[in-house]
Amino acid sequence: MAKSDSSENSTHQSTHKYGEVGAPFSRSHPFYFGFIGALGALVAITMAQALASASQVFVLIVISLFFAMGLNPAIEFLRGRGLSRALAVIVMLFSVLSFVTLFSLLIIPPIITQSNQLISSAPELINQLKSNPTFAHLNDQYGFLDTLQERVTLWVKDGKFVLTAFGGIVGVGKVVLNGAFAALTILILTLYFMASLPQITKIAYRIAPASRRDRIAKISDAIIARIGTFVGSQVLVAFLAAVFIGLLSFALGLPYAISLGMLIFVCALIPLVGHFIGAAVVTLVAFAQSPTRGLIALIAYIAYQQIENYMIVPRIMKRNLAIPGLVTIIAALVGTSLLGLVGALLAVPIAAAVLLIIDEVVLPRAEQK
Repeated sequence: MAKSDSSENSTHQSTHKYGEVGAPFSRSHPFYFGFIGALGALVAITMAQALASASQVFVLIVISLFFAMGLNPAIEFLRGRGLSRALAVIVMLFSVLSFVTLFSLLIIPPIITQSNQLISSAPELINQLKSNPTFAHLNDQYGFLDTLQERVTLWVKDGKFVLTAFGGIVGVGKVVLNGAFAALTILILTLYFMASLPQITKIAYRIAPASRRDRIAKISDAIIARIGTFVGSQVLVAFLAAVFIGLLSFALGLPYAISLGMLIFVCALIPLVGHFIGAAVVTLVAFAQSPTRGLIALIAYIAYQQIENYMIVPRIMKRNLAIPGLVTIIAALVGTSLLGLVGALLAVPIAAAVLLIIDEVVLPRAEQK
């Protein structure tokens, strides 16, 4: 008892030593409210700036996760043939690297050769355009062909076209290094996501309440399956485009027809903007042969692109993803306007996932009495 009293006296003396304890600060005081509000706004602004600074990293993570989900059906197919998941991931990685290596060997040398030939023959092509009465009349009025010929002649003479296009040696180095770093990062992250996708989803499902965990897991697995279906559909669409361009190249007598087909296969995997890149390359290669072939290639490519956009893609997406063709086009347009290339890549599977959630969650609740 004496010990307790001694402890209380010691505490009392210590308290009085530094002053009496005041009343708690009123939370309704304007200063307190303003301070907490300002502190919350400061934290939100700091987090927003941090996320904006790391936006490129998040984009790489999202793309890698998307690729992992897209390749997951192929991994499950290999697992169904008796392979373990680790071995199936290794087989997929080897297949992807083999395709990239073959693509590089078949595409890069012809692109370099064709680019040099096109740059070298550019002045002659401009002279051929000047011989056309319509272009000659426009050139007499606006002089655009003369200006273009002077620039092209200067580029060919100096041999610095690539350096000029990318802002000098430093610009070329930055483009190459950034592209190589992004590609390597996506490759490594995709490998990790493919290997540990079941563990990642299992941990994520455990966050959900136990009463809803089974339903959330089934819907999430269906969303992942739809993403894989979308990737498979894109591969089919890209294959059809590659076959068309390959046959068109053979028909027009263009060099490197197989290489052009492989290039279009890769470009067509990019929603919306991929065909613009492919059309530019094919048209330039055709124009390097003759203006007539270039014009025919451009018209044929544009015609095929319209058929693909309004007939092939909506039907394939509707059959494989069970979404209307109009929703496919609108989703791709909205995704591109919001997030650019990444948005175009993710728009259609996200739309499929939203429609699945509406069918399984929203509509059943709306129909309940």
